[in-house]
Amino acid sequence: MTVARAIAGGLRSVWPDADVRLVPMADGGDGTVEAFLAAGAARRTASVRGPLGASLEAVYARDGERAIIEMAAASGLALLADPERDACRATTYGTGELIRSALDDGARSIVLGIGGSATTDGGAGALAALGVRFLDEDGLELSPDPASLEALARIDAANLDVRLAATTFAIACDVDNPLLGPHGAAAVYGPQKGASPADIAFLDGVLARLADCALRETGRDLRDLPGAGAAGGLGWALATFAGAALERGVDVIARIRHLDDALAGAGLCVTGEGRIDRQTLHGKVVAGVAALAAAHGVPVVAFGGSIEVEAEAELAARGITCMPIVPGPLELREAMRAAPELLYAAAARCARLRGAPAATS
Repeated sequence: MTVARAIAGGLRSVWPDADVRLVPMADGGDGTVEAFLAAGAARRTASVRGPLGASLEAVYARDGERAIIEMAAASGLALLADPERDACRATTYGTGELIRSALDDGARSIVLGIGGSATTDGGAGALAALGVRFLDEDGLELSPDPASLEALARIDAANLDVRLAATTFAIACDVDNPLLGPHGAAAVYGPQKGASPADIAFLDGVLARLADCALRETGRDLRDLPGAGAAGGLGWALATFAGAALERGVDVIARIRHLDDALAGAGLCVTGEGRIDRQTLHGKVVAGVAALAAAHGVPVVAFGGSIEVEAEAELAARGITCMPIVPGPLELREAMRAAPELLYAAAARCARLRGAPAATS
């Protein structure tokens, strides 16, 4: 909301009579919960297990009957120092505890952002926190971490939290990797989570075992579902056992924020990201917002702390004008500290250059 207010202030300094509608956006990754809190959602905290089992306090947002959760708050890579990263031991158990806390709090709709994970457990940890049991050939219960799940013979979902069946579940997912194989969870994302080449082969085998056992338990085989490999397979697990829908994060947030309604009749749409680069083109906030704006014939200006030349050219071809907010060389720390002032000034420059629109969103 701070960013939106700074941009609105700059626009109004030149267009004092403009109807400026503030619609804080996110893509389901880091900052999504904060965006909802800044817009008035209630703050909730829960004591959960971190990716390696340490206790921590995680924050999520409550907006009416909807809970907005970031898995990174409980199972994120940023929670571990580099030497602590261990893809064979890290689990999503804490994320499952966050989901359970939201259900206990009365949430009937859950939006889960699954970026920034430290895990490659196929979502087993989260499922265990929600009542699923993982058993070996002797019927003994296994810990829901990959190192233990090598011995998995059967999944028992009889005690899966029944409240999930009555809960609308959307997973904000910005990748389309399958669960297994050279483009799957272990191969593509394992290295950044501390996995060696040998670990990757091991993890892929564990995920395949999970998928086979899940098929026998549920009758559903979603291992090739686009996005199944996101967050080490968490999306696959919740889609398989809880009927969760995997969607582009920016599309989920845009729907919740009623962005489509706000764009109707607008004369200009202003959006932005810290860095506009090639990733911006693939499901990030700028591209997602611009696609909706294009459907309404609304021109788009995107502010960026830095702007990659190649991305700027491709965005221009989509009708998006990119504008830097930094007027000259500036250290990153100083630029971040002065971001509201820089955005205000950039928005004012934009308004002066364009002339007053009929409406502004």
